[in-house]
Amino acid sequence: MVNKIDSTVKTTETSFLLVRTIRNRGGATIEELSRELGLSESTVHRHLVTLRNHDYVVQEGEQYQIGLGFLTMGGYAQRRVTAYPKIKAKVDELAANTGERAQFIVEEHGQRVYLYTEVGESAVQTGAHVGKRGAIYTSAAGKAILANLPDQRIEAIIEEHGLAEGTSDSISTKADLYDELATIREQGYAFNQQETTEGVNAVGAAVLDSDGSVVGSLSVSGPANRIKDDWLTEDLLEQVLGAVNELELDIKHSV
Repeated sequence: MVNKIDSTVKTTETSFLLVRTIRNRGGATIEELSRELGLSESTVHRHLVTLRNHDYVVQEGEQYQIGLGFLTMGGYAQRRVTAYPKIKAKVDELAANTGERAQFIVEEHGQRVYLYTEVGESAVQTGAHVGKRGAIYTSAAGKAILANLPDQRIEAIIEEHGLAEGTSDSISTKADLYDELATIREQGYAFNQQETTEGVNAVGAAVLDSDGSVVGSLSVSGPANRIKDDWLTEDLLEQVLGAVNELELDIKHSV
């Protein structure tokens, strides 16, 4: 197997490191990037000029910010997912009907990625946004996806990412994870009770393509003091499962 580190191109790695640092800092000057990353200012400048020429960063005075070139690529990637317009419509409907935050996530490189999210009138801010990544085993939607993957793929994800993220309520052992995934397979849905974010609960279920492969997962989340008991395990669950069923039918008949 090719060594992952040896097979990378150093200049490309440096460009992405600069982009991530600009994002994490909410903007940065050449001097700040040079100091934080231990690179010469001339090296930082050359990378930024290239990124700016391709619309991936913009210069605002002395500061550099992330450019909308990433939005162009992100929009393409988003719409490349099977039945994205139907997914968006169903998430919007769930958010409106429940009043909470609804989202559709997909798995990429062993992580959960928010493909689309919308908020209802009672929803609270949780930091979730399109493109955000995180541990797949800590969320209801992520666990629903894992439950529909082969064991070999699950093992590879655990080996690469481990089980160290989340909160004190998150799954922390492989044995516990496999036990929960078995339950999810049997019942067809998953819960997240303050495993991704303290004070937030969620219910989710996987959406399957006509060939049985996983498209992604639909979920609804909100404050644990409100999303609990029958509202979580019956009312919200019923709405999520109904939306998943309708979405799968739409996907099946659009082929």
